[in-house]
Amino acid sequence: MDSQLVVIPAHNEEKSIIGVINDLHKHGFYNIVVVDDASTDNTFSVANERVKVISLPYNLGAWKATQTGIRYGFENGYKQVITFDADGQHLASSLSALVEHHSLGLFDIVIGSCLSRASLARHLAWGLFRRLSGVKVQDLTSGLRVYNRKAMEVINLPEATLLEYQDVGVLLLLKTHQISKTESPVKMIKRKDGISRIFYSWGAVVYYMAYTGMLCLSKIAKMHRFSVSRKSSL
Repeated sequence: MDSQLVVIPAHNEEKSIIGVINDLHKHGFYNIVVVDDASTDNTFSVANERVKVISLPYNLGAWKATQTGIRYGFENGYKQVITFDADGQHLASSLSALVEHHSLGLFDIVIGSCLSRASLARHLAWGLFRRLSGVKVQDLTSGLRVYNRKAMEVINLPEATLLEYQDVGVLLLLKTHQISKTESPVKMIKRKDGISRIFYSWGAVVYYMAYTGMLCLSKIAKMHRFSVSRKSSL
């Protein structure tokens, strides 16, 4: 069984993707798959010269591209899958510590956490969602994660495909299936190119807040129904 795979979801990242791949190679990470999320630039051709590329026929969004890569890793027998951004924010130099932490076997997922990159508004939003969801993760939107096979199996479930973002919804799903997780501090830098998939416009922010808020409220409603059902059966 292969040991480790780095998954890079990418949409229109031709300006940064080679630098990201080179950084990973420099630090000893060679098993890499780029999931090209129907880019309209040269992301596919640029990345395909260096690593394996899975090309999606339609733009499905960062989470579903990430899920595609995780599914590929699971089906091909990898013990660990590392998800890594294509925009240059993540640093390959931080991966050895994350992988070592994960390899201790104490947690199913290790999340690379960088709280300094977030604005006050984002911290307030994170705090609200943590309180509503009960998910005890400080950096809710970090895409730098190490998954084991147990966690990958949950990510492959149909309900994971219905989600739009890999933050609260995915973390709630993992919590429901008793997937253990922890955070490890990492350094991140400003993206080299492109825009945030969530915070690129006020409309996108409003949609994200409403969508994530509904996920949290549905979780609360489900817990309430369970509590009422349990009391009535006693």
